[in-house]
Amino acid sequence: MTIADMVASLTAEEPPLRFEAYDGSGFGPVDSSVTMRLVNERGLRFLATAPGDLGMARAYVSGDLVLDGVHPGDPYEALRLMGRWRGRRPTTSEIALIVREMGWRRLLPPEPPPQEALPRWRRVAEGLRHSRVRDSEAIHHHYDVSNSFYEKVLGPSMAYTCAVFPTADATLEEAQAEKFDLVCRKLGLAPGMRLLDVGCGWGGMVRHAVKHYGVNALGITLSAEQAKWGQLAIQHEQLTGAEIVHGDYRDAPGRDFDAISSIGLLEHVGVGKYGEYFGFLHSLLREGGRLLNHSITRPYNNTRVTTGAFIDRYVFPDGELTGSGRIISEAQNVGLEVRHEENLREHYALTLKAWCANLVENWEACVADVGEPTARVWGMYMAGSRYGFESNEVQLHQVLAVKPAASGEAFFPLRPTWLS
Repeated sequence: MTIADMVASLTAEEPPLRFEAYDGSGFGPVDSSVTMRLVNERGLRFLATAPGDLGMARAYVSGDLVLDGVHPGDPYEALRLMGRWRGRRPTTSEIALIVREMGWRRLLPPEPPPQEALPRWRRVAEGLRHSRVRDSEAIHHHYDVSNSFYEKVLGPSMAYTCAVFPTADATLEEAQAEKFDLVCRKLGLAPGMRLLDVGCGWGGMVRHAVKHYGVNALGITLSAEQAKWGQLAIQHEQLTGAEIVHGDYRDAPGRDFDAISSIGLLEHVGVGKYGEYFGFLHSLLREGGRLLNHSITRPYNNTRVTTGAFIDRYVFPDGELTGSGRIISEAQNVGLEVRHEENLREHYALTLKAWCANLVENWEACVADVGEPTARVWGMYMAGSRYGFESNEVQLHQVLAVKPAASGEAFFPLRPTWLS
């Protein structure tokens, strides 16, 4: 039995792309625009011992699985086709035949690529998940890769969250500026107000709010590299009233803020910690103060919160997602009044498309920064996420809430300006 025969036996119908293996066998349409090539036995062992996206990712990151017809910085078309590949459950006799043909030696898992977060992430007791130490390690794994690398992929805005495209042909920089401005408008920012931006990244929101709305803004990030970059950007732009500090959002200094923005932090908090998260932010707001939460969500509110094995081990260790309904409920349960929410998933698909284009354009320099395996991880992650937002597997919600007065007054306009 050839390797292609094994793959064919696990496929329900004609695959949407070509598969070829190092033993010379092939399966699928010969005129496909994309060919998946398994180049060695180690790749086969990755696929056999970690089925699904994890085994595929290990083989791809290691260079044992090649996707001909697409650039490694943007394998979107290959992932889109793979999303249409339908497998089937083999019979007991077919499983026995495949195992016999492969031999037990091939069923021994190879050492995972060094880019993978160690399995110890999953062995820690659930009660210790999202402790301060563990959160710090998870953030370091993803965000402290290389500021130079992120500059090339994200562009001048250094914004690593969903942009908002005012028009379909807007540039990425225009869309990121519109995202920050939309958040400012929803928060009702005005000169002299005090803004806290938790999980501030490289400081894009802080700098935009200070420059364009005249507020005093404090940003806090758990990434040391992000904090250093943001602090230098504030100095370079000679901004008064802007500050970025390195630390856990739970150590944010100050009270009675007029507004709090949280853009891309909730994914790292953990669903079980939502009550503590919203309760803490509620305690930092003055009466009438507003909170804008911007985060990736699932299109449902059940208990499934995983990001998938590949993203969990290679991109966002300990990342958790759930639906906007759960987010809204948790915010309401601590006394916040939710005033507005919207789903921007199409905008995130466009954002990821632009990031992949930047990675392709700067591929050689990015590889020089972080190495080809890590660059492959980011290409696969961003292209796959784009497909996920397009197909409604994931969403992006902004939820706006206000801390009402004890009397019930919410200090909210009859017609919010951003809706005009």
